[in-house]
Amino acid sequence: MTTSSVDVATWMMERLNADGSLYQDVAASEIASRFGDTFVTINMAGNVGISKAVLAAFNKVSGDGVVWCRGERYWRHRQDYDLPGRQQP
Repeated sequence: MTTSSVDVATWMMERLNADGSLYQDVAASEIASRFGDTFVTINMAGNVGISKAVLAAFNKVSGDGVVWCRGERYWRHRQDYDLPGRQQP
């Protein structure tokens, strides 16, 4: 069975639901070891990131109920006090 970006995004959502938050660096590292290098990228600084295909699938899987906290680089469930949109300070 071949793993897809949607499979990886579903796993990310499961982790977020279980832990309450999902930090990008932890997720990227676990994705690389669990699913392979196909689903991660290496940026100019040499850091591991999540591929655009996985991020797009995650946005669809998570819907409006998840926000991205840009300052600390993690996802969490939306709260009543959050600003409109996906990105939060």
